[in-house]
Amino acid sequence: MTLVFGSMVFFVIWWTVLFIVLPFGVHIDNKPQKGLAASAPTNPNLKKKFIATTILTVVIWSVIQLVMINHWVSFS
Repeated sequence: MTLVFGSMVFFVIWWTVLFIVLPFGVHIDNKPQKGLAASAPTNPNLKKKFIATTILTVVIWSVIQLVMINHWVSFS
């Protein structure tokens, strides 16, 4: 796997995992402040979600890398 291809795979996996992780732990305020959307989360914890996303992506990407290096799956 070349550096460019590996980076592209990592990028796609990272965004996919981020969209999976984003809804976890979201709490919506019963009485939102004036000017905020009623569905806006009170504390989205984005830093924790970005860290969790990166860790999960590294694990998933490593498994994909292992499969490709050992030729366990043929792509041709």
